[in-house]
Amino acid sequence: MSNLSRTAVLYRMVMPGQICPWGLRARYLLKGRGYAIDDRGLTTRDAVEAFKAERGGKSLPQIFIDGVRIGGYDDLRRYLGLKVREPESLTYTPMRWSY
Repeated sequence: MSNLSRTAVLYRMVMPGQICPWGLRARYLLKGRGYAIDDRGLTTRDAVEAFKAERGGKSLPQIFIDGVRIGGYDDLRRYLGLKVREPESLTYTPMRWSY
């Protein structure tokens, strides 16, 4: 099935002075992959907490594709077959100095 016929529902935090960067990244990634996006910004702390209580999510963003919960941004990357940096992995390479 082509991504063009698939719909992603994106729940992300969009509050004054606080926009979730991972939600923006998820939106950009989905758009780049050709998904139709139903972007549902949660604009208050009460809305965020109600969403988490109702849907069982621990954090935002939360992505659903064709009615199936994918999870957060890293889960979306895994779903799309992209690499995900694991929390325990090194993010740098130590340098060796030789004199």
